[in-house]
Amino acid sequence: MGFIARAARSTATLACLLAVYYGLPLRAGHVSDLAGLVVFVGGIAGLIWLVGRQVRHFVARPPDAGARLLGVLTVLYAVIVFFSLGYYLIQRNMPGEFDGLSTRTDALYYTVVTLGTVGYGDVHAVGQVARVVTVVQITFDLVVIGVLVAVASAQVTDRVTTAQGRGPARGRDRGSPSRPRSRRQR
Repeated sequence: MGFIARAARSTATLACLLAVYYGLPLRAGHVSDLAGLVVFVGGIAGLIWLVGRQVRHFVARPPDAGARLLGVLTVLYAVIVFFSLGYYLIQRNMPGEFDGLSTRTDALYYTVVTLGTVGYGDVHAVGQVARVVTVVQITFDLVVIGVLVAVASAQVTDRVTTAQGRGPARGRDRGSPSRPRSRRQR
């Protein structure tokens, strides 16, 4: 599959996730704290599974750099939608947990700003539950997404290094910048 086809698939994935995010009918009413915690922990476990799947994919069949980038983006899409939905539900079910968050778009905005470690301050966690979930997201972003990006970029570096090392062995004389070629090689 070419890069354009993969990019189109990635864009379609994002569009579908956003359609689900904005279109998901959420009934009014309070969900028990235990049920909310179980769903949250299950969602985090699902995101960790998705990251692990991507890492295994990168290691088992190293795709090209474009496929790696789109794989990382797909995981980021899922992370953003999951945490946005969580923040929205926290604020809806426990008003006052956030300052400046009242709509799904506010929750999406807060998630992306937190992911980017920008922190404008216009939307921020006030309550303890909101702060705990925000800390979980920041930790997840730094550790898990960091691992995914590190594995993807290490694979690219290894392939470049290997390709450079095999270059002259294939019969092509590329020369070496650290050692000038002799007259015979020119």
